[in-house]
Amino acid sequence: MNIVFFGTPEFAVPSLERLLNHPQFNVLAVVTQPDKRRGRGNQLTPSPVKAIALSHQVRVWQPKSVKKNVETLDHLRSRQADAFVVVAYGQILSQAILDMPRLGCINAHGSRLPKYRGAAPIQWSLYSGEPETGITTMLMDAGMDTGSRLLEVRTAIALLENAHDLAARLATLSADLLVETLLNLEQGILQPIPQDNAQATYAPLIQKADYRLDWSRSAIALHNQIRGFFPNCLTEFRGDLLKIMATAPLGPAHWANLPSEIRVLESDWASLSQTPAQPGEIVAIAKGLGPIVQTGDGLLLLREVQPPGKRPQPGSDFANGSRLAIAERLSSLKREMDDG
Repeated sequence: MNIVFFGTPEFAVPSLERLLNHPQFNVLAVVTQPDKRRGRGNQLTPSPVKAIALSHQVRVWQPKSVKKNVETLDHLRSRQADAFVVVAYGQILSQAILDMPRLGCINAHGSRLPKYRGAAPIQWSLYSGEPETGITTMLMDAGMDTGSRLLEVRTAIALLENAHDLAARLATLSADLLVETLLNLEQGILQPIPQDNAQATYAPLIQKADYRLDWSRSAIALHNQIRGFFPNCLTEFRGDLLKIMATAPLGPAHWANLPSEIRVLESDWASLSQTPAQPGEIVAIAKGLGPIVQTGDGLLLLREVQPPGKRPQPGSDFANGSRLAIAERLSSLKREMDDG
């Protein structure tokens, strides 16, 4: 099969590599977002997908707007591809592009559609506390992730899994499912199934305000926010910003899903859970683990944090290095956040 691949971030790399290395696919070209300036040197940096394509000597096109770039549209039309494969490309395809390939445009989306349509399905599924997620392949139409479903694979979400970890797992599942989808489409044994729009939920772009931690929320809600929007969630401590990188909700509802080194706190639960404290207040410092914070409902262990100007560090190192005291308090931000 002759394929044109559309993709940009690291999430799309396993899918592109699988197609490049599979004997039944010929990747004619790759379409990706334009290079961006990154890092302290503000150097123009290619997307992860572009880097892989160039290492395989595959032609790369990088239009600022794929719908409006006449040269790219002419290139796409002239290739007469069997399918366009789209994985986290970052631009909407026009109907003219969708109609070009013989088998259509096939997208691998990081959720069980129609749930979590949109730009950030992995992050919002974690934020919402979903017990499982998956990859759905679909036949694209002009809507936002509204095309007919082709195949789906499911996977459970672990309690301490964050967006980075989950994305890495789903990227591998995406590569496997795309190969199966394309081969079955070529053989004519797949029947596209329209999505039930009444069951749709949405996963919009994440905004800065989504990173703000409100300690009046429950421990599990804060934990899901922190792992879903990893590594950017922020609180205020001693008048400065503090990133909360990893947490663990404590209590009977969670012990079975926590590793043994955290489950040792179960023996102290009777006293810990009865400690009077306000939301955001540190009620204990668990040796070798980190601070335990009172929330609006339940206790939250801070497993990893990042003070300003420093590298991420275990919660226990933070407690020791900052000489953290019981009853000190983390608070919601009272000033505008910077880009950090």
